[in-house]
Amino acid sequence: MIYSPGMESTARVIVQRLCEAGHIAYFAGGCVRDRLLGKTPADFDIATDARPEDVQKLFPRTVAVGAQFGVILVIENHHEYQVATFRADGAYIDGRRPLEVTFTTAEGDARRRDFTINGLFWDPSTEAILDYVEGRRDLEAGLLRAIGDPAQRFAEDKLRVLRGVRLATTLSFAIEPATWKALCAGSPKIQAVSAERIREELIKLFLSPQRLSGFDLLDQSGLLAELLPEITALKGCEQPPEFHPEGDVFVHTRLMLSLLPEVVSLPLVLSVLFHDLGKPPTMQIDPTGRIRFNGHESISATNTESIMRRLRFSNPEIEATVEMVKNHMVFKDVQNMRVARLKRFMARPTFDDELELHRVDCLGSHGKLDNLDFLAKRREDFANEPLIPAPLVTGHDLLSLGWKPGPRFKEALDATQTRQLEGSLRTREEAMAWIRSEFQFLSAPPDRKPKKEL
Repeated sequence: MIYSPGMESTARVIVQRLCEAGHIAYFAGGCVRDRLLGKTPADFDIATDARPEDVQKLFPRTVAVGAQFGVILVIENHHEYQVATFRADGAYIDGRRPLEVTFTTAEGDARRRDFTINGLFWDPSTEAILDYVEGRRDLEAGLLRAIGDPAQRFAEDKLRVLRGVRLATTLSFAIEPATWKALCAGSPKIQAVSAERIREELIKLFLSPQRLSGFDLLDQSGLLAELLPEITALKGCEQPPEFHPEGDVFVHTRLMLSLLPEVVSLPLVLSVLFHDLGKPPTMQIDPTGRIRFNGHESISATNTESIMRRLRFSNPEIEATVEMVKNHMVFKDVQNMRVARLKRFMARPTFDDELELHRVDCLGSHGKLDNLDFLAKRREDFANEPLIPAPLVTGHDLLSLGWKPGPRFKEALDATQTRQLEGSLRTREEAMAWIRSEFQFLSAPPDRKPKKEL
């Protein structure tokens, strides 16, 4: 949800309406934590002693997203607010949600939550903070601590081990030792969690400026091996020291992650993680003793798509990331490309992110940025006109010459565009004359070929 100034004021109105009806109501969870940390809350959840049916009577637009667990979605001023009845959870049988709940007090509700820093309430009518679990102490200490028995908390909802790593990452908090021990022990159980829930936590972690810390916590806890075993398989995969003095492929990937700017796109950070997945299966030592990974980018792209589909990423996210991984080795050839090919390469929508991928790939290995410098200069050279201008001729022009639609349409149009991009054809008239000269079969039988291959 995107924060707007009206979100909090509307949330306060919801609390006020509940209180005027004789109920207790507080802000709960993440919005309280974020407020105490001086951060802007992403949303405002409300906890109350009002039963779900009472909440639905008080507000005209509601959705019973989890009425059996006491959760009603209230829609006010184009924003959605979760209003949940204070509850205590019964037994968890699926590692996700309780079999049943009983309604309870604010303190009882706080004690069934995951971490102390998420167990705080804020009374907007008095601005008082209600703390039944010593959450403020842990906030001030920068410590992530499970409420009650850590092993029990993680057994109840198996996503909590990953959420704990994500929270520690995004907040730059340490994890309390007993909580960390239980988190590591519970990491194999993450396999019981849906791909969608895992994906959302990983996205938040890897888009965080503290992503390197999160990567290390995933690795140290065992979660990386459970969720992305393709990355842990990079450990011990040696590389030629003359190009990779930093070490093996895992070390290289981690170093690249550390070199990214704070704000990154999702395809960029994922392409860093996945770009060398194809190295272990393609590793060879040639007769000179040099380590080679011929064609690893193709295997890496295939593995990238497989992982992202496994985690239910969207098609646009998959397509962009796979494109970047597939092309990351092309940068070694840019200085030898013909102008037309270079312009097409630079005009692709993923190119800016690919430049950053190439930058950290180089800095995380041999340190040479000559291809990056070359591309920066060429970008200046090409800046006065679009990289891919409007075509000089179209299919309609070929039809006007008596052509019949077929494969040679694309052949002729691509060949004409190549010469346009390289500057040898500048007008429609020049292009049409070149086509008449080069493709003399245009008024001949359709099975004849042009007089020379383009």
